[in-house]
Amino acid sequence: MKPIRNSAKAIIIDECQILLTKNKDHEGFFYLFPGGGQEKGEELKDTLVRECIEELGYRVSVKDIIFIREYIGKNHEHAEWDHEVHQVEFYFECSINNKSDLHKATNPDEVQVGIEWVEINNLDSIRIYPRGLVNQLMNDIRRPCYIGDSN
Repeated sequence: MKPIRNSAKAIIIDECQILLTKNKDHEGFFYLFPGGGQEKGEELKDTLVRECIEELGYRVSVKDIIFIREYIGKNHEHAEWDHEVHQVEFYFECSINNKSDLHKATNPDEVQVGIEWVEINNLDSIRIYPRGLVNQLMNDIRRPCYIGDSN
């Protein structure tokens, strides 16, 4: 059995839009919140800064935690290949330090095809993971909240 993995994720909102990674699989396009796995000896805020440079090409400032979500793969639609995954994700409000200083992502995920600013009011019309955050964001509920096991 694999160990539980910590992950830091960014919530970057600007003028009613949220910055997401755009990805593609056999079902088509889907969107994820930028971020990724914490490395041993690394604080979550440092994980998030590193991951945003890797996936977005932006350096971010990490603010307060907004959501905590668990993902227990065996309970969800991707259980066929994710059944051993148990990940705890910490979602932080972030801001981009310098928008004009966009660099290419240094190490995007293998299914990542780009990044995209998405209107928050349109989140329910795209394939986005975790879906459990869509309602929170569309209703502008950004306070510390435990989402639980959500896909």
